[in-house]
Amino acid sequence: DGCGHTVLGPESGTLASINYPRTSPNSTVCEWEIRVKPGQRVQLKFGDFDIDDSDSCHSSYLRVHNGIGPNRTEIGKYCGFGFQMDGLITSKSNEVTVQFMSGIHISGRGFLAAYSTTDKSDLITCSDNASHFSEPEFNKYCPAGCVIPFADISGTIPHGYRDSSSLCMAGVHAGVVSNTLGGQINVVISKGIPYYESSLANNVTSKVGPLSTSLFTFKTSGCYGTLGMESGVIPDSHITSSSVLEWHNQTGQVNIWKPENARLKRIGPPWAAFISDEHQWLQIDLNKEKKITGIITTGSTLAEHYYYVSAYRILYSDDAQKWTVYREPGMGKDKIFQGNTELYQEVRNNFIPPIIARFFRINPLKWHQKIAMKVELLGCQFSIGRAPKITLPPSSPQNKNDKKNADFMDDFIHSMKTSLQTDKITFTPEIKNTTVTPSVTKDVALAAVLVPVLVMVFTTLILILVCAWHWRNRRKKTEGTYDLPYWDRAGWWKGMKQFFPTKSAEHEETPVRYSSSEISHLRPREVPTMLQTESAEYAQPLVGGIVGTLHQRSTFKPEEGKEACYADLDPYSSPMQEVYHAYAEPLPVTGPEYATPIIMDMSSHPSVPLGAPSISTFKAAGNQAPPLVGTCNKLLSRTDSASSAQALYDIPKGQSGPGSADRLMYQVPQSTVSKDE
Repeated sequence: DGCGHTVLGPESGTLASINYPRTSPNSTVCEWEIRVKPGQRVQLKFGDFDIDDSDSCHSSYLRVHNGIGPNRTEIGKYCGFGFQMDGLITSKSNEVTVQFMSGIHISGRGFLAAYSTTDKSDLITCSDNASHFSEPEFNKYCPAGCVIPFADISGTIPHGYRDSSSLCMAGVHAGVVSNTLGGQINVVISKGIPYYESSLANNVTSKVGPLSTSLFTFKTSGCYGTLGMESGVIPDSHITSSSVLEWHNQTGQVNIWKPENARLKRIGPPWAAFISDEHQWLQIDLNKEKKITGIITTGSTLAEHYYYVSAYRILYSDDAQKWTVYREPGMGKDKIFQGNTELYQEVRNNFIPPIIARFFRINPLKWHQKIAMKVELLGCQFSIGRAPKITLPPSSPQNKNDKKNADFMDDFIHSMKTSLQTDKITFTPEIKNTTVTPSVTKDVALAAVLVPVLVMVFTTLILILVCAWHWRNRRKKTEGTYDLPYWDRAGWWKGMKQFFPTKSAEHEETPVRYSSSEISHLRPREVPTMLQTESAEYAQPLVGGIVGTLHQRSTFKPEEGKEACYADLDPYSSPMQEVYHAYAEPLPVTGPEYATPIIMDMSSHPSVPLGAPSISTFKAAGNQAPPLVGTCNKLLSRTDSASSAQALYDIPKGQSGPGSADRLMYQVPQSTVSKDE
């Protein structure tokens, strides 16, 4: 009467004292006899140990023996409050006896222990949680029987489980290990989330959990994608049933809850059987053999029709003729799956090992009011070669031994089909990638690398082409008539000078270069070296030189306002190293920028003596010609005559001037009228 929670599996199991984790009752006893396969040994690990030692292990203790029966030998006797047992207790054979005695005591929780074969070196107990391990990723072996009433879990897949949850119990809930068989888990620790959801799966209910610093998830084979009920990949014609519910509503309309209505999350009524008994079924044809790892079910999802299935069996077939009931390996009875507890909640059950079949059938065993449900299948494509089919002799069994052999062969074939390739599961993808198979994951990873590389290559080529085109256009723009730098050209200055304020002080001289043909027409003493004046928008006339030789390349400022000033510089005493123009840039050959000088024939004009005062067409104060001394609003002119320091600019009509037009300094501006006129 001292035995508590107990699950003894073929390779592992869990055992606990009665009433654990509360105080065990007085005067109780329990013995567990554990057997594993011959040739293997048993290892025992304690998750919790709290037995009264007030009488030095005389009346309350735990004793472990090698073997079973009268020939067993004692390995050890243990007692103590909060006793910490380091390491494992290992047997010498494949059989172990565990004996628990509880005498008169006041306190003491008893014990919780797990066992497995010695090849499971990373065995843990059902009480271990993620906070007991510091590694970010680790592998452990969970024993059978970790669905215990005194442990809690919070969370679900794919979001993860709270770090306070039992690792093995969460593994059963996630569908990575079986409660009746145990198994290996691959745990990954990550940052916690603020809220953990509640769900029901594999007969384990996870609770709502608050914020935690960390959580854990499991790595699996990745074969948890939906197989087409919800999405419609499975056509309606491939969904059949034993019967269909038909009924008339209050308006007289006929309602038919057909089997194709049994699609998870599909709005509307579910599939419902016309007769509610244990012989009803819902059948799904997957079109070819698939690897089926789980099933999700709901009730009617209609508030006015509170129908759902609470328990069911699973059958599968290759030809829809001969059906096999799903059983867990090593179990001699059909597995009954827990269904829904209400009509809305989605309940998941996993198949460990998975089912390999084309035809899948659900056989309801318990229900609420009527048999009604919606379903979805989980799994993936089956690409691994199947085990060879075993053919039996056609003769029927003639005696009891033959019948036993036939039953044995049926069980063997069933075991081969359900456990095929279960030891070849890879643990690389995380369970959150439930809709991606491992082969697709590799393609996605390859594309994630190639796409950015190709984008960078094409972007680089485009940038190179754009830069080459821009350089070519800029090079063409730099080719001008006078071969001046790009920033010295008149066109550039014309476009930029509008952004500068008007200058009021002396400005910096700008050198101008003429072609050799133009300079050859000028006499050395007729070429000024530099003229300085205040800034003006238009060019001032050149002082000295033969204007006619410049043709259309020079401009002058029209008469308006106050005349500009020229500096009193002597062009003859200046060194003649370069030719400068004080104001205007040379105009392009295509045409003048402001005004075109007029070349007039002065041969018909009467000449005047050289000693006569010079007359300028430029406006001065009053009506007098400006004196020769160079001051503000005065012009200085010189000629090549040694006897005279005067020079003529322009001669009004009716007055005589030099006889040769070559001696003219400038033409008459168009806006000036002579006194004779």
